[in-house]
Amino acid sequence: MATTGIVEGTGERRLTARQAQLLDQLTEVFLAEGFAGFTLEDLAVRLHCSKTTLYALADSKEQLAVRVVRHFFRRATAAVEARTAGESDPARRVTAYLEAVAAELTPASRAFHRDLEAFPPGRAVYEHNTAAAAERVTAMIAEGVAAGRFREVHAGLVADTVTTLMSRIGRGDTARATGLDDAAAYRELAALLLHGISR
Repeated sequence: MATTGIVEGTGERRLTARQAQLLDQLTEVFLAEGFAGFTLEDLAVRLHCSKTTLYALADSKEQLAVRVVRHFFRRATAAVEARTAGESDPARRVTAYLEAVAAELTPASRAFHRDLEAFPPGRAVYEHNTAAAAERVTAMIAEGVAAGRFREVHAGLVADTVTTLMSRIGRGDTARATGLDDAAAYRELAALLLHGISR
């Protein structure tokens, strides 16, 4: 089979077209139903493949779960950046970024978030990506202040507030405190920013 040209991680073999398809299918299953309750045999039956095919992706169910979570966030990051790239206005760029994050997280069910919370390696991937997204928003805010598009607020304080809330969303604290899922929380954060820092 031809390779996709995508390397899923440093030092990992390139994926065949079939493996890339399986990762996408596993991602959809995990987002919709979680992953803790599945065995490799369950997943092989669901995806009409052999367990050997799944073992080619990872050596265990736990490693497969981590790989799928990484695949989800890598795919989501690319989609978010693509949706934000066309925005030249700093205020619209920040809002578009957070709304794109919300859109990418929308398919993630409560079961997925529950399993992620209980699975430290997967939770670490989530938190790493949340921290990276917070840094991205912080940079966008700084650009907007420098360009005069954001009102005279303390950029560091706004950035720290955004980072803190994004970290709380990523840890599940906001969901527990408010009942909002991650996607809804990001939409609310986008609205707060739009009305709070724009001139």
